[in-house]
Amino acid sequence: MLAVAIVFVALAIVSAAGQARPSTPAKPAAKTAPAAKTVTPPKTPWGDPDLQGIYVSDDLMDTSLERPAEFGERLYFTEDELARAAAQLAKEAEADLQEFVRPNARVSTGPPGHWGERARRPPRQTSLIVDPPNGRMPPLTPEGQKRQAESAARQTALSPQRPPASWEDYDFYIRCITRGLAGSILPSSYDNGTQIVQAPGYVTLLHEKVHEARIIPLDKRPHVGQNVRSYLGDSRGHWEGNTLVVETTNFLDNRTGIGRNGNGIPTSDALRLVERFTRVDINTMHYELTIDDPKIYTRPWKVAFPITQEPGYELFEYTCHETNYGMTNSLSGARAEERAAEAAKQK
Repeated sequence: MLAVAIVFVALAIVSAAGQARPSTPAKPAAKTAPAAKTVTPPKTPWGDPDLQGIYVSDDLMDTSLERPAEFGERLYFTEDELARAAAQLAKEAEADLQEFVRPNARVSTGPPGHWGERARRPPRQTSLIVDPPNGRMPPLTPEGQKRQAESAARQTALSPQRPPASWEDYDFYIRCITRGLAGSILPSSYDNGTQIVQAPGYVTLLHEKVHEARIIPLDKRPHVGQNVRSYLGDSRGHWEGNTLVVETTNFLDNRTGIGRNGNGIPTSDALRLVERFTRVDINTMHYELTIDDPKIYTRPWKVAFPITQEPGYELFEYTCHETNYGMTNSLSGARAEERAAEAAKQK
C-alpha cells in the first residue's frame, strides 16, 4: 500500500548478511567464550583509560536478540558454522560488485544491495542475550504481559491493509524522535556507529542513528530527582579499573522497548540499565548491558557483544528528524488511498 511503502522505502536499508544455522557439528560445539584477550588501554592526559574512537556493531546486524531454541545454551557457533557464514559473506560482497553488470538482475523498489551495510566478518555469537543462559528474555510480569499484548495489537493495526490514521499510530523511531537507550546501540541493518569522546570528568556517547548524544558525568554526583524523566534517562558513570561503567535511571514510562530501534515491549519508569565498556584489544570493545525492570521482567537479564573500530568508518549526519517528509507523505498517501477507494465505490 502507498502509505506504508513510503515509510519503509524511506527508512529501510536491506540487510542481506546471512547467519549460520545449526547443523551436526564436525567439531565440538563451543559453549564457553573463545580465549579472551586482555589489553591495558592508553591513558588520557588527565589519567583516565582512553576508550575514544568510533565503534561499530555491523558484524552482529543479523544476530538475533533472543537465541533460536535449537541452539539451547550454546552461545557460540562452531568453527565449521563460522566458515560457512564467512563463505556466504564473501558471496554477498561479490554480488555487490556485480550490481550493475549482471544480466536480468532482479528489479525492486528498494535500494540496491550495495547501498546497505554488511557484516565484515561472521559473528561468533548465536544471540545478543547472554544471560539467562538459554539466551531468551526472562518471563514477564503481569504488567509486562499486558504491555506485550498492547504492543502486538498496535503492530497489527499498522498492517498494509489498515493504513495509519494519525501520527500517533507510529512509534518513536518512525517519527524520528528516539530509539531509546538500548535501541540506540543494539545492532540494526545500518548506521551502527557509536563514537566515544572523553573530557576531564565526562564521557560522551554519540549514537549514529537518530543522532543522540549522551553526556555522562563521572564525578559521583547523584541522579536527578525522581520527577525528572526523559527518553534516554539520567546517566552516571564511573571507572572500575579499565572498564567504564554507566548506570542509567529516570526513564519515561511506556515509551520504547529493549530491542533494535526501540522495538519490543515498552519498558517502565522503574527501568535501570547498567552498561560496561571494556577495551579488549586496540580495535575491539566488549560491550555489556544489564536490563533490570522489575515491573516488566521477573528478573534482570543481560546483553553482550563486541564493537569494533573499522578503518575509514565515519559518522555522517542522520537526517531523520521530526517534521520530516516521511511522516507527511505517509499520512497524506493513506488519505489519498481512502479517497480513491471511496470514489471507486461511487462508480
